[in-house]
Amino acid sequence: MSKAKKQAASTARAYHYDVIVSPVVTEKSTRISEQNKVMFNVRLDAGKQDIKTAVEALFGVKVKSVNTLVRLGKQKRFRNTMGKLSDTKKAIITLAEGQSINLEGGVK
Repeated sequence: MSKAKKQAASTARAYHYDVIVSPVVTEKSTRISEQNKVMFNVRLDAGKQDIKTAVEALFGVKVKSVNTLVRLGKQKRFRNTMGKLSDTKKAIITLAEGQSINLEGGVK
Protein backbone atom coordinates (compact mmCIF):
# COMPACT_ATOMS: atom_id res chain seq x y z
CA MET A 1 0.00 0.00 0.00
CA SER A 2 1.43 3.37 -0.96
CA LYS A 3 2.06 6.16 1.50
CA ALA A 4 -0.71 8.31 0.00
CA LYS A 5 -3.29 5.51 0.37
CA LYS A 6 -2.29 4.90 4.00
CA GLN A 7 -2.59 8.59 4.78
CA ALA A 8 -5.98 8.81 3.07
CA ALA A 9 -7.23 5.76 5.00
CA SER A 10 -6.04 7.18 8.32
CA THR A 11 -7.66 10.57 7.68
CA ALA A 12 -10.93 8.87 6.68
CA ARG A 13 -10.85 6.84 9.91
CA ALA A 14 -10.12 9.97 11.94
CA TYR A 15 -13.10 11.66 10.27
CA HIS A 16 -15.34 8.76 11.30
CA TYR A 17 -14.23 9.22 14.89
CA ASP A 18 -15.03 12.94 14.61
CA VAL A 19 -18.59 12.26 13.39
CA ILE A 20 -19.50 9.91 16.28
CA VAL A 21 -18.93 11.83 19.52
CA SER A 22 -20.08 9.26 22.10
CA PRO A 23 -22.60 6.50 22.73
CA VAL A 24 -25.73 7.38 24.69
CA VAL A 25 -26.18 5.06 27.66
CA THR A 26 -29.52 5.84 29.30
CA GLU A 27 -32.63 3.90 30.21
CA LYS A 28 -34.27 4.84 26.92
CA SER A 29 -31.25 3.82 24.84
CA THR A 30 -31.04 0.43 26.57
CA ARG A 31 -34.76 -0.05 26.01
CA ILE A 32 -34.47 0.61 22.27
CA SER A 33 -31.48 -1.73 22.03
CA GLU A 34 -33.99 -4.57 22.34
CA GLN A 35 -35.39 -3.40 18.97
CA ASN A 36 -31.93 -3.70 17.33
CA LYS A 37 -31.25 0.05 17.60
CA VAL A 38 -28.29 2.02 18.97
CA MET A 39 -28.11 5.69 20.00
CA PHE A 40 -25.07 7.98 19.57
CA ASN A 41 -24.27 11.65 20.15
CA VAL A 42 -23.00 13.04 16.86
CA ARG A 43 -21.68 16.34 15.51
CA LEU A 44 -24.25 19.03 14.75
CA ASP A 45 -23.11 19.33 11.14
CA ALA A 46 -23.11 15.57 10.44
CA GLY A 47 -25.64 14.33 7.90
CA LYS A 48 -27.41 10.97 7.91
CA GLN A 49 -25.16 9.56 5.18
CA ASP A 50 -22.04 10.65 7.12
CA ILE A 51 -23.35 8.94 10.26
CA LYS A 52 -24.23 5.77 8.34
CA THR A 53 -20.79 5.44 6.74
CA ALA A 54 -19.04 6.19 10.06
CA VAL A 55 -20.97 3.51 11.97
CA GLU A 56 -20.47 0.93 9.20
CA ALA A 57 -16.74 1.67 8.99
CA LEU A 58 -16.02 1.79 12.74
CA PHE A 59 -18.16 -1.11 13.96
CA GLY A 60 -18.31 -3.33 10.85
CA VAL A 61 -22.11 -3.62 10.82
CA LYS A 62 -24.82 -3.04 8.20
CA VAL A 63 -27.03 -0.01 8.95
CA LYS A 64 -30.68 -0.19 7.91
CA SER A 65 -31.68 3.42 8.71
CA VAL A 66 -30.58 6.54 10.59
CA ASN A 67 -32.92 8.92 12.45
CA THR A 68 -31.56 12.16 13.90
CA LEU A 69 -32.80 14.72 16.39
CA VAL A 70 -31.40 18.02 17.61
CA ARG A 71 -31.89 18.93 21.24
CA LEU A 72 -31.66 22.70 21.72
CA GLY A 73 -29.62 23.95 24.68
CA LYS A 74 -31.48 25.30 27.69
CA GLN A 75 -31.24 28.83 29.06
CA LYS A 76 -29.49 28.73 32.44
CA ARG A 77 -28.82 31.39 35.03
CA PHE A 78 -25.53 31.58 36.91
CA ARG A 79 -25.78 34.22 39.60
CA ASN A 80 -26.89 37.35 37.71
CA THR A 81 -25.89 36.35 34.20
CA MET A 82 -27.88 34.29 31.73
CA GLY A 83 -26.15 31.60 29.73
CA LYS A 84 -27.10 28.92 27.25
CA LEU A 85 -26.07 25.27 27.15
CA SER A 86 -24.81 23.90 23.86
CA ASP A 87 -27.14 22.25 21.34
CA THR A 88 -26.64 18.50 20.90
CA LYS A 89 -27.52 16.11 18.09
CA LYS A 90 -28.41 12.46 18.59
CA ALA A 91 -28.65 9.69 16.04
CA ILE A 92 -30.77 6.57 16.44
CA ILE A 93 -29.30 3.89 14.22
CA THR A 94 -31.39 0.87 13.21
CA LEU A 95 -29.17 -2.10 12.44
CA ALA A 96 -29.89 -4.79 9.88
CA GLU A 97 -31.29 -8.11 11.10
CA GLY A 98 -28.66 -10.18 12.90
CA GLN A 99 -26.27 -7.25 13.45
CA SER A 100 -25.32 -5.90 16.89
CA ILE A 101 -22.96 -3.40 18.55
CA ASN A 102 -21.65 -4.04 22.07
CA LEU A 103 -21.34 -0.66 23.83
CA GLU A 104 -20.65 -2.11 27.26
CA GLY A 105 -16.92 -2.50 26.63
CA GLY A 106 -15.16 -3.15 29.92
CA VAL A 107 -18.12 -2.48 32.22
CA LYS A 108 -19.01 -5.44 34.39
